[in-house]
Amino acid sequence: MKILEALCARLAWLLILMSVGGHALAGTPCAGPQRLCASVDTNTSAPAPLLAMLGDPAIQPRPARPPPNEPAPPPPPSAAPIRIALLLPLRSGTLATAAEAVRAGFMASMERDGTGFKAEVVSTGDAPRDVLDAYARAAVASEIIVGPLARSAAAALADSDAVTRPTVVLSVPEGRSSVPRGMLVVGLSIEDEARQVAEWAAREHPHGRALILTGGAAWAQRAAGAFEARWIQLGHTNQRFAIPSGEGGKAAIEDLKQKLEIDPPDLLFAALDSAALRPVRALAGAAIPCYGGGPANPGRSTAPDAPGLDGVRLLDLPWIVLPDHPAVMVYPRPLATEQPLDMDRLYALGIDAFRVARELALRDGAPFGMDGVTGRLDVVAGPGGQLQLQRVEAAVVVRAGAFEPVDKGR
Repeated sequence: MKILEALCARLAWLLILMSVGGHALAGTPCAGPQRLCASVDTNTSAPAPLLAMLGDPAIQPRPARPPPNEPAPPPPPSAAPIRIALLLPLRSGTLATAAEAVRAGFMASMERDGTGFKAEVVSTGDAPRDVLDAYARAAVASEIIVGPLARSAAAALADSDAVTRPTVVLSVPEGRSSVPRGMLVVGLSIEDEARQVAEWAAREHPHGRALILTGGAAWAQRAAGAFEARWIQLGHTNQRFAIPSGEGGKAAIEDLKQKLEIDPPDLLFAALDSAALRPVRALAGAAIPCYGGGPANPGRSTAPDAPGLDGVRLLDLPWIVLPDHPAVMVYPRPLATEQPLDMDRLYALGIDAFRVARELALRDGAPFGMDGVTGRLDVVAGPGGQLQLQRVEAAVVVRAGAFEPVDKGR
């Protein structure tokens, strides 16, 4: 009996020592066996799940970020809505219609995917000072800003020190190779489009010689210049041929006919709209492959027997040329079904602008990708960690009045 009492007493003493084991784990000297006084460096660690239960911040489970190509889940219903300011020139005499198209697309996208978000439309005029003042007010009341739309306004914002919130800019700032940290440019770029056409043509004609056809409009000159620079960079040669509008264009077509007969190129790049492209295709025929961007898209008026259209290779937004794509079908079309294609493109830009803003807000600045209605969109970390958006548009060939998808990777 006495032996049993002694054993119980010793067991009780050991339990007391173990109850103060926190001091031993911290390395504090204490009485008793040395193994109970070991420091944390030499003692056997507790299992990770137990440490997590004890609140160790180093191993506490963190909310998992969604994979880059999957949409982030919406905020919990109990959370306050994430506020987005949509900054658009709705009071502009020249840009109000374009701004309304972007607004309609943005709201259509938010209606579908906007759980946990609240948007406020902020109207501005054309003056850069008006835009900057509106931005400053919006930054106080919102977590993220979408806009401005005009290239000049985007440039004014990029040159200022006003960017204090994540900002999704809807146009490429004029003459800027870089933008402030926190600014993500998602605007549609005719230069980027032309460079992608050059890469596509180079894959299909690795030793090709291009003839660049261009009109006198500013956008045409920009597209031709971007194609030419990328084409030369890829190791190819080219020539330019100008097709002016009006009576001068008719004479140029005759000169072009002779040029194509004497020294035909391997391919044509048309920095032209569809109306100017038709007579070119009529005389060049299908023997010379012809590439173009969105402006060359013949649009809804294309008829199966329309001359000079079949075989033209186009790069444009999935919203325009791939209406049956799963990423496109889920969003409603504008009510004004006969509006110009450029307004359709701006409507599509509004859809993707909200989707990009949503992912920026929910992913806390992490890179992501998505199949957008304006193309394949990948937001990646550039120099210094600055996020940049890369857009790859859809490649199609005009066939009998319809658009046949092309895999540019082949």
